[in-house]
Amino acid sequence: MTNVPTPDAAPVDSTVDAPVDAQAARQSLKANGAEAARYVVNGLVATFVNWAVMRLCLDVWHLPWASLAYWIGAVFGITTSFIGSRYFVFRKHDRPMMRQAIKFVGVYVVIALLASGVIHVWSDWLRLDSNLGFILATGVQVALSYFCNKKLVFT
Repeated sequence: MTNVPTPDAAPVDSTVDAPVDAQAARQSLKANGAEAARYVVNGLVATFVNWAVMRLCLDVWHLPWASLAYWIGAVFGITTSFIGSRYFVFRKHDRPMMRQAIKFVGVYVVIALLASGVIHVWSDWLRLDSNLGFILATGVQVALSYFCNKKLVFT
């Protein structure tokens, strides 16, 4: 007698009754929480670097455009963010640096274009406070960077 399934037999899904490994789930949640906390710290440091260089450009060097000052600051902030993301946040320094750097720069150029557009409209066109424009532009960056870095760059 052979084991031939009958046409009316339901397929067996072995994942339905699989026990949930609660300890593994807790460890994963803890690891993701720690990563998110490191992301926040790294982001605050990189944002401060970006803002400080932007203020230097506007207040000391008297650049006439907040959006240009933002871009100059962004170069320094992006560099800070890459180093922190690679070694501190995602801890993926065993991967080829050049590949990560190219992806990272590509992601951040797109994000910086969007963010500088926000600050350009806010500060240069509407003549509103550049610090508030910076906060709005930073909100755009934060909303996009974690997801893009986790899914596209540091994989």
